[in-house]
Amino acid sequence: MNLRVLALSAALFVVAGLSVPVVRADPASEASVFIETLAEDTVRALTVGEVPRSERISRFRVLFNDHFAVEAMAKWVLGRHWRRADAPERAEYLRLFVDYIVASFVDRFAEYAGEKLHITKAIADDGISATVFSEIRLPGGSKTPARVNWRLDGVVGDFKIVDVVVEGVSMSTTMRSDFGSIIRREGGKLAGLLAVLRKKTETLRTAN
Repeated sequence: MNLRVLALSAALFVVAGLSVPVVRADPASEASVFIETLAEDTVRALTVGEVPRSERISRFRVLFNDHFAVEAMAKWVLGRHWRRADAPERAEYLRLFVDYIVASFVDRFAEYAGEKLHITKAIADDGISATVFSEIRLPGGSKTPARVNWRLDGVVGDFKIVDVVVEGVSMSTTMRSDFGSIIRREGGKLAGLLAVLRKKTETLRTAN
């Protein structure tokens, strides 16, 4: 697995233990605790013991829906095409958006090799958002750590992740560009993107 893919896979669900204790005191610290809790939940759910693929898919989906601002992210990624979509198209797109994330990353957790996430700082940007800065460190320190920033929205006690930025590259912005390119290639039709996403997520429906 190359460093960027490994970092994004690890970062997306923090498949690591944190190496810095966090003290609850203010919104910035609470944001760090949110990421710490996600790390613990992910390690326990996806990397401990022998987890069948079908169960890993189910657990992965729950973690994503519980910790990420799924609808807000999906709408932003689709951009103006969301406003043009009818109700059935929107409903299918939201379902396929989650399926696409799951299909893209679920099998990579079987390759977990002890990567560690280290929180370097956290900043409360305003009353409803925060950014947690971290590094993904590979076992043995053989490579330069990958910088991963987490953008959170919501009030303390109800944070949701709205973006993950790995080495300066935004996951949401990358998906927006990719989806936009697919729609243009398919003649500007959202139906074209939905067809591509259905094909890319077929593996979930045949999970063992």
